[in-house]
Amino acid sequence: MTVSLDLGTPGGPRVAVKECLAIEGLPTRAGSAALENAPPALAHSDVVQSLLESGCNIVGRANMHELAYGMTGANGHTGTPQNPRWPDRIPGGSSSGSAVLVAQGAVDFAVGTDTGGSIRQPAGCCGVFGLKPTFGRISRRGATPVASSLDSIGPFAATAAMLTRAMTLMDPSFQAESLASSPSLARLTPEAAPDISASFDAATKLLHDARITEATLPSLMDAYHASMTIIGYEIAAEFGALAASDATLGADVRTRILNGTRITPEQLAEAEAVRTRFVAEIDALLETHDAILLPLLARTPPTWEEAADPTAVLPMTRFIRQFNMSGHPALAIPTLTTDGLPAGLQLIGAKGADAHLCAIAEWIAARTPEEETA
Repeated sequence: MTVSLDLGTPGGPRVAVKECLAIEGLPTRAGSAALENAPPALAHSDVVQSLLESGCNIVGRANMHELAYGMTGANGHTGTPQNPRWPDRIPGGSSSGSAVLVAQGAVDFAVGTDTGGSIRQPAGCCGVFGLKPTFGRISRRGATPVASSLDSIGPFAATAAMLTRAMTLMDPSFQAESLASSPSLARLTPEAAPDISASFDAATKLLHDARITEATLPSLMDAYHASMTIIGYEIAAEFGALAASDATLGADVRTRILNGTRITPEQLAEAEAVRTRFVAEIDALLETHDAILLPLLARTPPTWEEAADPTAVLPMTRFIRQFNMSGHPALAIPTLTTDGLPAGLQLIGAKGADAHLCAIAEWIAARTPEEETA
């Protein structure tokens, strides 16, 4: 945690919130030296206010990758959280501290943000559950913006049941559901590392009482590349001037932001056309299925030594960031490879059906204990 706190109800659920979410009286620095002189927030962010009104005890602010724009979780300014279960490997980002605190058991749940996988990828790296809700479901007022058409605020938890409870505490409109029957799942098998594919197959076999059909999303990889264009364009619009003028920004973040300033309106229009096509493909598949099931990570989390090469990190989000672009709720479920490394399942649901997706996750989690997915 970057700051320890004791806000809200003593004895209530212990919660940590990502440092890019405003807390009244504290500056919102988003893990960046460039925002070191940010003024104290005049009010809580909406999600913090909801947590307090729900009887939670906010015990601290969770560390993060600078400006919520990185997948390793490394932060040379505020420090880098250590992956509790696999300390030689990255914790993931950008909501690194949120995932780490849950994996440590230091909090009941944590709150992060997800612009290109920043909840689901660190959840996978640290072996916990994470949910990117439907776009717009959780108010972003009081959050340091990153990419206005992609950002979502959501929870991390050690169990699917606690993830569901976290949503009830974050969102007053969220009503937990129970499944009346086994779910129908559309199973996607995009190309992944062999150990990831083997883990995915092993986990799927444990769901023998589900109604599973093989399916495809033809634009899945086009959507991955389009989402990279959109996030680059939007973060450059937000922080391009800062990156061009402030040498205190971390080199990795600064380089990526400046690269985004070179994206043309024509490239953005092409990406938006892919977005429209991809959303239609997902919606059509979900007309006949409760959820889409696919691997979470495309490869196991790299070691810190491997992560020095950006090409080792970026492929981890090959199946993740598309669903920021589409706006559908997306949920990470931890699983392991045969070598005992993180792999993960990802569930995609219909827009607005976040509670149904959480119920499916609880159903799957009860049938896929880690030791049986390895």
